[in-house]
Amino acid sequence: MKFPFCSLLATTFTLIGLCSLITKSYCDDPTVQFQGDLKELLAGPPTKEDFPKWIAAMREWKASERQRLNITSSEYQRKELMWTQKSFIQPQMMAEDRFFYDPEKREYTVDRYLNDLKARYGGIDSVLIWPTYPNIGIDERNQHDHLRDMPGGYEGLRKMIDRFHQNGVKVLFPIMPWDIGTKNEGTELPIALARSMKSVNADGMNGDTMNFIPRAFRDESDKIGHPLAFEPENGLQGDDAVSLSWTNLGWGYWWPYKPIPGVSRYKWIENSHLSHVCNRWMHDRTNDLQYAFFNGEGYESWENIWSIWNQISQRDAEAIRRIGLIYRTFGNLLSSDWEPHTPTVQQGIYASKFSQGNETLYTIINRTSQEIGGPQLRVPHAPKQKYFDLWRGTEIVPDTAGKDDVLYFSIDSDGFGSILVLRDGKVTARVADFMKKMQPSGGRKLPSFSNTWKALSQEFVTIKPTPKVQSAPVGMITIPAAKYRFVSSGVEIEQSQGVDVQYPWEDSPSLMHDHVVDITAFAIDQYPVTNADFKKFIDATHYRPADDHNFLKDWVNGSYPKGWDKKPVTWIAIEDARAYAAWAGKRLPHEWEWQIAAQGTDSRPLPWGNVVDMGKV
Repeated sequence: MKFPFCSLLATTFTLIGLCSLITKSYCDDPTVQFQGDLKELLAGPPTKEDFPKWIAAMREWKASERQRLNITSSEYQRKELMWTQKSFIQPQMMAEDRFFYDPEKREYTVDRYLNDLKARYGGIDSVLIWPTYPNIGIDERNQHDHLRDMPGGYEGLRKMIDRFHQNGVKVLFPIMPWDIGTKNEGTELPIALARSMKSVNADGMNGDTMNFIPRAFRDESDKIGHPLAFEPENGLQGDDAVSLSWTNLGWGYWWPYKPIPGVSRYKWIENSHLSHVCNRWMHDRTNDLQYAFFNGEGYESWENIWSIWNQISQRDAEAIRRIGLIYRTFGNLLSSDWEPHTPTVQQGIYASKFSQGNETLYTIINRTSQEIGGPQLRVPHAPKQKYFDLWRGTEIVPDTAGKDDVLYFSIDSDGFGSILVLRDGKVTARVADFMKKMQPSGGRKLPSFSNTWKALSQEFVTIKPTPKVQSAPVGMITIPAAKYRFVSSGVEIEQSQGVDVQYPWEDSPSLMHDHVVDITAFAIDQYPVTNADFKKFIDATHYRPADDHNFLKDWVNGSYPKGWDKKPVTWIAIEDARAYAAWAGKRLPHEWEWQIAAQGTDSRPLPWGNVVDMGKV
């Protein structure tokens, strides 16, 4: 959408009056000279010489927007929600992550999960745990059921979250507003989620697919005395920005990226608002991290994506480690007076300036593929002023030129820089401690770390062979031996970046699979395993899984309901299916065996042929 300004009669900074969004009320008394639409404004000044007029226009637009939308900062000043301004690094984590939960010991392994992230990229400040999508929809369970069905139920979840809290990490869960075809929870979504989040002592919620979080969610969590932080997935659209008054967090989808970094619209309107820049499938995260750092925004360090692993490279991990350390030490400045696109000396170098009291923090990025050294910043001279290169952990002695101090330092190709200015020259313990932490690796240039991305190799679970038979047992059909062309065009949802499943004949995961498989003759059940079949197994073995939550949930008093004998058995896990197959002298089929049994060797689209027959569906 285009956001008109007061006049469209010229193409340079010659017009007077900035029109806020689509209204005209703020154009009546023009005070700012700027021409263009809102996207052009947020894209930064056309040239460095245009900076004074551009920043004045930005401040005018911010003031008018806050007034028009009646934006207040009270929610950002609440003690219970102040943590949102320090929630810098946040991964979305699948609840099935093996570093988070040990299925053999049946226990959460929070310390193992956090220690891995700390070792690889310096740790996290919050975590978004994802127990629902893409599993939701396979049965009638709703998003609340998927939360309750996590190991240990609410009691186990509360203990797990307490362990995150002991490590200084806040915990969020998703809101699924599109969850309307499953079991009715019996109460409105904001009420149900507020209750469940209080029950497990969670800290916030991410609004999946949501452009904004309705006020009802804020009100209901406050009403029950457990205030939550809210984080819509998508950028606020138009007047949805009114929800900034109660939405402390957000996600940022910045791509496609431009050479000149744009300004985060909602952080500009409310400096205490924090978004996490997200680009889930990207292998090279340089653009995402640079845009986040320039804007003083957080980062979504998402690696386990619907159970496909997209690991952060060593180079990006080191960048995240340094950014996180700078943020955690000087994060209070990121919510202070912000000046994006503050003037720099060199072309291709862009900086933001955050000032509060005696301290000023510069976050700087190099948008070129060459290392750039020499003079970078000009800062008004003050007798006691001291300068620190936070990215490298060293103090800088400036050159004084007239009324300015000129700061010389180098910025890696496609790299980062950060300068701290202490106007009174007093080096606090906080600064001294930071410098000690940064110095061990600060002298190493970022390009010296590997930026190579590698897919995580996968191994098939070995299936024990079954005894050979002369002919197919009763109820089974023989599939003859064949050289079968097995074709699969990706089975993972929302996947487009070249990682999926790795079959035994492949050396890495791939989205596309096309391979001729030598299939030996086998027999397969003509019909699914029924309740009656599974009851015989239970009666013969007295089988019970170690974790029997939801096991045979639809049975009553140890048996299936009357008339369900020929219905397929449900509410069993893959471990239960394997146990049944072993008892029956059978095994579960491989994917290519399923496919040839259903499709045959002639690539028919339906098991019975090429024509739809509703009587067979």
